[in-house]
Amino acid sequence: RYGSGFSLGPTNMSAIRLVVGLGNPGPEYEKTRHNAGFWLVDELAWQHKAPLRSEGKYFGDVSRAALPAGDLWLLKPMTYMNLSGQAVGALARFYKITPEEILVVHDELDLAPGVARLKQGGGHGGHNGLKDIIAKLGSPNFWRLRIGIGHPGDRNEVANFVLKKARAEEQQAIDDAIAKSLQVMPDVLAGNIPGAMKTLHTVAK
Repeated sequence: RYGSGFSLGPTNMSAIRLVVGLGNPGPEYEKTRHNAGFWLVDELAWQHKAPLRSEGKYFGDVSRAALPAGDLWLLKPMTYMNLSGQAVGALARFYKITPEEILVVHDELDLAPGVARLKQGGGHGGHNGLKDIIAKLGSPNFWRLRIGIGHPGDRNEVANFVLKKARAEEQQAIDDAIAKSLQVMPDVLAGNIPGAMKTLHTVAK
């Protein structure tokens, strides 16, 4: 697997309460580049011993982990990528989770495989999952964990590229980036995102 379990560090007011992994449901999409967010959330659920279960009212697979700072929700929207905001909005509204308390994990064309970057806010960069989340939350101010998948070099090939499996060496690099991201997740969840960024952005090549 990507790494061992971990304990949560010190908390503050900006602790993350919801981690969303983006992807498409179904076995035909399971191993495609667009599902990098699903892969990380699956691993996070395993590390917390919080198995994901289908929740129709939240339009996705959901789990809850009890942490010292409070409940952490994990969500994999099952709406297909373009409607991801339907799931995120439903869960966030019900539990009164603000955009600033949400981390969305997604594949990133503008980063090479093996690279992961944290950021808050900004546009959607053509990513339809992010676009729908921004629309449904009414705010772009959620945190993003961008997992690099590389770019095909031709914008006309992007749609096909993200829905295909990565080459073996690229997949290994993506897995490594997910492992590095999981190592800094205690700081991310506790709200020490600047510390997590310093570590992640230094080690990621």
